[in-house]
Amino acid sequence: MNYHHTNGVHPTGVESYHMLELISVSHSGPIVPTNQVTCCSKLTGSVVNGLILKDVSFELHSGEVMAILGSKGSGKKALIDLIGHRLPTSSGQTKGQILLNDVPLTLRLFQEQCGFVSRRTEFISGLTVRQMLYYTSRMTLKTTNSIRRQRIKQILGDVTLTLVQNLKVDLLNASERTRLAIALQLIRDPLLFILDDPTADLDPLNAYFVVSILSNHAKRYGRILLLTMDKPRSDIFPFLDRVTYLCLGDVVYTGSTRMMMDYFRSIGFPCPELENPLMYYLCLSTVDRRSRDKFIESSAQIAALVDKFKLEGQEYRKYVPQMNGVNGNGMIMNHPPSIPLTAYGKPSCISMATALMGRQFSSSMTPGNLFKKILLLPIFFTFLYFFTFPKLDPQQQAFQTRSGLIFNCLAGVSFLTAAVTAYTFVCHRNRFYEESSRMSLYRGPLFVFTTALSAIPFSVVTVTVAGTLFYYVSGMRMDQHMGERIVIFCSILWAVHTFAEQHTVAVMCFVKKPFTAAVTSLTLLMLYLILGNGTFRSNLAMSPDTKWMEYLNYANIYYYSGWTLHFNEFQMNEVLDRTPSVTENDVILSCPPNVVPGRCMFVNGTHFLSQRYSQGVNWPEFSINFWRNFALSFVFVVTSYAMNVIFYVAPLPASFKSKFRD
Repeated sequence: MNYHHTNGVHPTGVESYHMLELISVSHSGPIVPTNQVTCCSKLTGSVVNGLILKDVSFELHSGEVMAILGSKGSGKKALIDLIGHRLPTSSGQTKGQILLNDVPLTLRLFQEQCGFVSRRTEFISGLTVRQMLYYTSRMTLKTTNSIRRQRIKQILGDVTLTLVQNLKVDLLNASERTRLAIALQLIRDPLLFILDDPTADLDPLNAYFVVSILSNHAKRYGRILLLTMDKPRSDIFPFLDRVTYLCLGDVVYTGSTRMMMDYFRSIGFPCPELENPLMYYLCLSTVDRRSRDKFIESSAQIAALVDKFKLEGQEYRKYVPQMNGVNGNGMIMNHPPSIPLTAYGKPSCISMATALMGRQFSSSMTPGNLFKKILLLPIFFTFLYFFTFPKLDPQQQAFQTRSGLIFNCLAGVSFLTAAVTAYTFVCHRNRFYEESSRMSLYRGPLFVFTTALSAIPFSVVTVTVAGTLFYYVSGMRMDQHMGERIVIFCSILWAVHTFAEQHTVAVMCFVKKPFTAAVTSLTLLMLYLILGNGTFRSNLAMSPDTKWMEYLNYANIYYYSGWTLHFNEFQMNEVLDRTPSVTENDVILSCPPNVVPGRCMFVNGTHFLSQRYSQGVNWPEFSINFWRNFALSFVFVVTSYAMNVIFYVAPLPASFKSKFRD
C-alpha cells in the first residue's frame, strides 16, 4: 500500500490520501450485548437476533473527524465494533463492504494499521505514565531507541501529559486516564483511529480538551478519526468534520457538519437559535418512548427521515470540505501524510519478550507489590512460629504437631500465593486480552512464559528467606544433614508456591474479578491439600470404599510434596525415638519399645510415617520413593505452565472474552 500517493479523486476534484469507506453495510445478530449472551442461552436458543445495522454508507478522509451519534440501541457501538473487528465471528451476518484506501479492511489490516480505544482501558498498576508508553512502544514500534524516545516525547506533548509523565497511573484523574489511553494507541501512529465515547465521565472542559486534541492530531498528521458520543456538546461542533446519526440501525444523516444544518433546514427541520445543533438533531433521531402515541408518531417521522436521506443524501455523504492546505482549485498545498510507523512492521519476538518481562518486573517493584510478593510470606511464617513455639519438644504429642506444622506451611504458601496472584495479575491479564486479540502483538505462550519467568526471582527470594528462617528457629529436624534438609524444605515450598500461582492464573482465564478468582482458587487448593497431604486420615484407617482417594492423589501435587516433607522430617529421626508422653498434669511418662494405646502411639518417626503413607519407609525403597516424589512435585510445576499455555491460546466463547476487554 503506497502511503505517499493518492488512492483516488473525489467528485469535487480534491485528492484523498487516505479514505475509509462503508458501502451498504448491514449487520444482523443478537440484540443484547455480547457479554450478556451466555453459553446456556445459545444452547437453549433463547438469544434474540435482529437487524442491528441497515444499509450504512459513508466516507471519511485524511485529517477528518467523524462522530457517530445516536441514542441507546441505535447501533453506533455495533458499527464501530464491526469496523474494528471487535464482534465475534459467530455473532451474526454482515453484508456490504468496509474499505480502507480501496482495500477491504480485514482483521489483519486493522491490527497492523489501525487503533481502537474502548471505554475502559486497563493500565498496569504501579507503572508511571512514561513507563506505560515506553513498554508499549517497545512492543509496537520496530525502530531505534532514539526514534522511540523522540516518539514518546512527542506523544506526551500532543496529549499534554508531559507534566505527569512520572506519576503512577493509579493516581491519574479521569481526564488524564483518558488521554493516556489515547496516547497508548497514538504511540503506534495508527492510520485509522476509532474511539468509543472518549468524553464519557468527563466534565465539559476536559471533554472539550480531549476532542480538540484528537482533532489537532487528525489535521496535523493526516489521520482518520472515528468516535462515538452519547452527549455531544455544542462547543465541540467546530472540531467535527463529519457526523452520522443512527436510529435503530438506520442512517438518518451522514455527511459534513457544515452542510448538516442546511440539509435539515431544506427538509423542514431547522435548528432553533441558541440550540445545540448536535443534540437537537440527536433528539430528532431518537424514538420517543414516553407513550404509545408518541412512539408511533416519532417512529413514522424517523422512517420518513431515513427514506428522505436515501433519496437526497448522496451529495452530502460524498461532500469533501475545504481543509487547510487545499486551495479553491482543489490543489494540495501542504505535504502529504507521512507513512504510519505501523507500516514498518512489528518488533522481534525477543524484543517483545524483554518488553513484557520488563513491564511485569517494573510493576512488581512498587512498594505495595513488593510487600505482597516478598514480605507477606515471611510475616506469615513469623506468626506460625509464635503459635508453635515451643511445641516441638521430643514427646509423643510432637508427632502430630510436626505433621500439622508441615500442613500449615503448605497451606500458608498456597493460600497467600493464590490471593497475591489474583490481585497482582489481574491488570496483566486484561492487558493481555487487549494486546493479543485486539492488537495481535503476542500470543498466549509468550505471555505465560514471560509472566512465569518474571515471577521466579520474587518467589525464590520470599520462599528461601521465609523457609530457611522458619526451619532454623522453629526447632524442626536438625542433624548433620540440616543444610540439605533446608534446601529440600524450601524447594518443595517453592514448587507448591509456583503451582498455586499458576493455578490461580489458570482460574483467572475464566473468572473476571480478582476476589472471585482468589476464592475459587483457594477453594480448589484447599480440596487438593486436604485430600493429598495425608494429615487428617491415615492409610491404616482408610476403608476399601475410600481407597479411590489414594489413587486420586496420584494426580495431586500435595500428595508428593507432603510425602517429601514428612519423610524429610520423620524418617530415621533419632530425636523421635521412643519419645515420652506428657499427661495433662505435665507428668512425663516413659514409653517402652512398643505401642501403648492412649499413651505411646508411635515408636519412632519411621513408625509414624508407616501410619500415614502406603509407600515404603525403609531402605532402599525409601530412597527411591523420596527422590521420585521430590521430582514429581516439580513435574506438576511444569505441567501447570503447559496447561496455562493451552488456556491462554485456546479460543474462548465471546461471553468469556468480552468480560475482560470492555
